[in-house]
Amino acid sequence: MANIKQLLLLFTIISVFASCSDDGTIIEPIDPVNELVNPTTYDFTRDGASTVSFTGQTERIGMATEMVNAMSNFESTPEQLLEMYTNQTASGGDANPFLDADLNASSKSIKSKVAASRDFFSTNNAESSQIKVEIERLILAQVTEVFPNQNELAAKGVAGQIADGSSARYVNGGGLEYNQAVAKSLIGALMVDQMLNNYLSPSVLDEGLNVENNDNGIVVEGQVYTNMEHKWDEAFGYIFGAPGTDFAQPLNTLGGDGFLNKYLSRVEGDNDFTGIASDIYEALKLGRAAIVAKDYDLRDEQAAIITDRVSEVVGVRAVFYLQQGKNALANGDFGGAFHDLSEGYGFVFSLRFLKDSNTGQALFAKSEVDGFIQQLTQGNGFWDIGATTLDQLSTDIASKFEFTVNQAGS
Repeated sequence: MANIKQLLLLFTIISVFASCSDDGTIIEPIDPVNELVNPTTYDFTRDGASTVSFTGQTERIGMATEMVNAMSNFESTPEQLLEMYTNQTASGGDANPFLDADLNASSKSIKSKVAASRDFFSTNNAESSQIKVEIERLILAQVTEVFPNQNELAAKGVAGQIADGSSARYVNGGGLEYNQAVAKSLIGALMVDQMLNNYLSPSVLDEGLNVENNDNGIVVEGQVYTNMEHKWDEAFGYIFGAPGTDFAQPLNTLGGDGFLNKYLSRVEGDNDFTGIASDIYEALKLGRAAIVAKDYDLRDEQAAIITDRVSEVVGVRAVFYLQQGKNALANGDFGGAFHDLSEGYGFVFSLRFLKDSNTGQALFAKSEVDGFIQQLTQGNGFWDIGATTLDQLSTDIASKFEFTVNQAGS
């Protein structure tokens, strides 16, 4: 009898929720679960204190900024540039390569986080070391190859200066500007790799007792945030953590640094991609709120959105600079072309660090990226490269995304 009563009660409840309105429209059952509301700003607190922290990211962006600037200073020495990259002696006070005294006092370094993500390089030390060394080679080659030829005119196989409008560009024998190559390569090797393949990865967010501690509100010793909260914030810092940025509302100052943030701004400014900055920021806010709410499925959904959009930014700019370089070459503007292609070189280098959010694997294999770089630098490099090669490289890159070469290249 009890079972019959229970069935009648269940039938009555279903009938109420599935009843028709006056106009015959079926009224769907009410979802009792409250949907998590995305906060208006990236502002999270615990007991009245902010739990948002990404000082390490801010310091590394500052270090990279000073280092790239120093690569254009003909008085810079190999030792100074190398110290800026490795920061090996700063903690002991033996070297002060940075203008910012706080950076000289920092124990952080650029090199330690280059190609150092958990997902891509924890079991791939050989490639990680190769990438670190390659960026170091590009940095030092500026001093050994370009600086001695400051007053020479660049030519095939000869480093020196080349006119770009009213500016002078300083290139190697293949037309490559080392400072541009380094700056754009760090976008992928440092910022994107750490953001997508490390701090937003479940292998880092959920490691050890992170889930249990976050569930129970157990904070890192001496801090006000949980470890999971902090890892997410560190990802945020690599795109919105430049010195002086208002992290609560970073879209108001988009383009404020010379790395990932700057080129997010550039892509956002293209009508074909307007809204991409908001997509990334909204996903970062909602993912962080999901961690506070202990909704890890929602967190991972937001991480996938961020992964797709950040990867798209790099892909768009790689194609953009290859196409702009092609156009400049067609107009006989070698200085402008070499500048564009040098930036393109760095963004192509950065393709290696993009992730497919569906598979968790690299969007571009090492062999693919190595092949792209080889095509850009073979022979006399940019002096000899043709429109057909640049178009094919652009097509190969765009094929991994949902945009066209024309959309990205304009």
